Amino acid sequence: MSVMKRLTGIVQAKANKILDKAEDPRDTLDLSYEKQLENLQKVKRGLAEVATAKKRIELQANQLQAQGNKLQDQAKQALTQGKEDLAREALARREGIQQQLTDLQTQHAQVDQQEQQLLTTSKRLQAQVEQFRTKKETLKASYTAAQAQVNIDEATSGISESMGDASLAMQRAQDKIASMQARAGALDELIASGAVADPLSGDDIQAELNKGSAGVGVDLELARLQAELASSAPAGELDSSNSGSPDGAASPAPPEPAATAPAAGDEAETGSETASGASEPIADAELVNDADATPVAPSGGEASPSGTE
Repeated sequence: MSVMKRLTGIVQAKANKILDKAEDPRDTLDLSYEKQLENLQKVKRGLAEVATAKKRIELQANQLQAQGNKLQDQAKQALTQGKEDLAREALARREGIQQQLTDLQTQHAQVDQQEQQLLTTSKRLQAQVEQFRTKKETLKASYTAAQAQVNIDEATSGISESMGDASLAMQRAQDKIASMQARAGALDELIASGAVADPLSGDDIQAELNKGSAGVGVDLELARLQAELASSAPAGELDSSNSGSPDGAASPAPPEPAATAPAAGDEAETGSETASGASEPIADAELVNDADATPVAPSGGEASPSGTE
């Protein structure tokens, strides 16, 4: 039995909690107002019924009073004619009517008292209903304003369900973007290292050749710069030595131009010529140094300073 009581209590508590969440105070106030209006209407209907009963009693009393007056007149006429028995009968009936009038007057007084009580109750209920209606509208307006403020605060602070869903969607989008960026970076690294073939590159052998040719181009450019620096220093020394000769007519031969780097299309043709191409600027640099060290003989047929007499 105690288990059933506990179960009943739990069910009632859960149901009360659910109903409390679903209850809207504005609807509850409207329902209470309607019930008070119904009670007021019942009081007014009761007041109308009491007034009707009072009016009916008054009509019956008037009829009995008229009958009593008529019997009184008949008794007088009977006595005038010397009919005492008939007059006695009329007065006896009049006495019964008088008793009924007394009872009706008592009932009329009671109904009148009930009517006054119902009238007072109706006025009091009317005032209470009007007061409740004013308070109801005030409470409804306050509740609506509070609910609107709560909705605004929830929307502003992101507590509401819609804002929460939007925040979760944004977070999921950011996570997906970060994952895709990480995947793209990893694929780029794999393609650059050659672990994964690039479908857009075409021939992987040609890609390796292009990579080697790019390295050769850097080496050729470096060798050309070294040759230019090496050719500029001996030329200065030769000018100073020629300025000390008797005639000063000797002049060094102009250095040969350094080898230029091959074009990009030529680099992609073959991969076997890269080694020989890298050694050509070094040989050109040696020839330039030899030319700078041995000046050309003057046109007058004089021997060079470094030659034998």
